[in-house]
Amino acid sequence: MKRQLRLDIVHRRDVLLGAAGAAAFISLLAMGGKASAQENVPTAADLLKSIHGDAKPTEARINVDLPEIAENGNTVPFGIVVESPMTGTDYVKAIHVVATGNPRPEVATFLLTPDSGKAAISSRMRLGKTQDIIVVAEMSDGKFYMGKRAVKVTIGGCGG
Repeated sequence: MKRQLRLDIVHRRDVLLGAAGAAAFISLLAMGGKASAQENVPTAADLLKSIHGDAKPTEARINVDLPEIAENGNTVPFGIVVESPMTGTDYVKAIHVVATGNPRPEVATFLLTPDSGKAAISSRMRLGKTQDIIVVAEMSDGKFYMGKRAVKVTIGGCGG
């Protein structure tokens, strides 16, 4: 009994049609995923509420270094310093950065310990438009401090 192997010739147009169909299917899936993902994005107010709950943050102890005008929202440098002794009993547990006008308001959360030595961070963020940047410092004793800066963006970085 002899087995016969048969290979069919695949034409280039068949491959291209299959690839186009697969791309269309993937884009349909992506659009559906994007719509449902956008529905689950919390607003800046919801995000802040999830950070500090019912506690009222005090506007003190935070120095937010941001440019007043960001010529390009794709990369906006920032620096944050929280006044704290950073001892075993009195230290900054977390620094939360929230951009009120971005499609996704949570920029970053930095976790600190007394071993950090100093409650100071710096980085870059993307900003889609002119907006307020709110910084919340979560302290080891359960208190919350807040700082706020307005940044005017001339060229949007995320969606603008």
